[in-house]
Amino acid sequence: MSDPNEPPTSDKLEKSGPAIDSALPTVDGNTPLDSAVLERVPIRQIGPYQLIKKLGEGGMGQVWLAQQSTPVRRQVALKLIRVGLYDDSVLQRFQSERQSLAIMDHPAIAKVFAAGTTSDGQPYFVMEYVQGLPITEYCDGKRLKIRERLELFIKVCEGVQHAHQKAIIHRDLKPANILVVDVDGRPTPRIIDFGLAKATSPQIAEATLITQFGGFVGTPGFMSPEQADPSVRDVDTRTDVYSLGVVLYVLLTGFLPFDAEKWKKQSIFEIVRQLHRDDPPRPSAKIKMEPKSSITNARMRTVTAHQLGGLLRGDLDSITMKALEKDPSRRYGTPSELAADIQRYVKLEPVVARAASAGYRFEKYVRRHKVGVSVATGLALILAGFAGVQAAQVRRITRERDRANRITDFMTAMFQVSNPSEARGNTITAREILDKASSGVDIGLAKDPVLQAQMMYVMGTVYTNLGLYPHSQSLLEQAVRIQRRELGPYDPPKR
Repeated sequence: MSDPNEPPTSDKLEKSGPAIDSALPTVDGNTPLDSAVLERVPIRQIGPYQLIKKLGEGGMGQVWLAQQSTPVRRQVALKLIRVGLYDDSVLQRFQSERQSLAIMDHPAIAKVFAAGTTSDGQPYFVMEYVQGLPITEYCDGKRLKIRERLELFIKVCEGVQHAHQKAIIHRDLKPANILVVDVDGRPTPRIIDFGLAKATSPQIAEATLITQFGGFVGTPGFMSPEQADPSVRDVDTRTDVYSLGVVLYVLLTGFLPFDAEKWKKQSIFEIVRQLHRDDPPRPSAKIKMEPKSSITNARMRTVTAHQLGGLLRGDLDSITMKALEKDPSRRYGTPSELAADIQRYVKLEPVVARAASAGYRFEKYVRRHKVGVSVATGLALILAGFAGVQAAQVRRITRERDRANRITDFMTAMFQVSNPSEARGNTITAREILDKASSGVDIGLAKDPVLQAQMMYVMGTVYTNLGLYPHSQSLLEQAVRIQRRELGPYDPPKR
């Protein structure tokens, strides 16, 4: 679907009517190619090119679908300057576009095949016929996901970078000038319409410096602030970076950053003031601002509006807003820098457009190595669990050893009733051993209260069996108090 927000430009090519009957006669090469004549007699021969139907028309000329007969048979697009528009500025723009296309050779840029003039001096050039759709319409029609749109957009950036390396600034990048065709089942962009291109190279600058001071060149909504400003005499390659940022914004959200429809009612000075003064909403915020339309736009991206906002929040917000910076010095310096940052996002690496805190870098690392981190985390948890079990075992064994040692020491002390030199006889009664143990249990087992309470309970039971109830009651009461203190009131007695 075509972007309803895209405003018209003077050079925008509008669709013509139905295909023209090819049985109509051919007119000889001496007839001037007036627009009315072309409409009346649509089949026309220009050298080896037979005009079939008009594809579009702009302020500078017409684009025709033509059939080339020699040296190869193929369909081409033939751009022809309109009759009566032979003033210097139009001719220079036409020659500029022809020269721009001629020096570029990139898969993402429509190729120029030939150039010439008709017998009456009308310039024309022949270029690749791109049977594609505007990039936004293609992506929506195919319901491409955000990642797929970004991968396609990276190719567009590579094409624009190639043009810049050839010293050509496009100055009119927008979805209508970025067509997408399927090549071997893969979407491939083709950048067209270099009619507003500006040369930065001295070799061809004379033929392309056609914008006069105070002129207006480009498409409202996609122009950078400096390109829209009549007081700015010159723009550099970063104006194309801004336009690419707008295209990216539309690809991600389905909306333009600014409402270009309102600009139709405003003066150029008001438009420039808004571009220099206001920041567009972040893509994720734009989704919230247009809830109804966002539902449809999100569906074109195979997600819900809520999910789309989440996908855009963070890195994609930062990348897009950096490309749309009002100050050129704060934007990406080149399309390749913009493409590289998008590539980092796709690879789950930290992006340049966002402050790289330690937490952000760690988050990116975890997402980038999700499987490895999951395995390492699992191993770490297993090791931690094993270490915990081992530590618990060591503590339990140590505790049992210490308890055994305390029991041994206590039992030894029980039978050491007195010094042999002080003994009253040759025998020691059980009562004497029990009395000795009961009097020493408070000190001997003080480090292990639970064991102390158990021994008190045992000795209290022995006193009961011997009929010594006062001694029994004292020990049993102490055992209960210690157990309640150490184990709680509801824990059963340890016997």
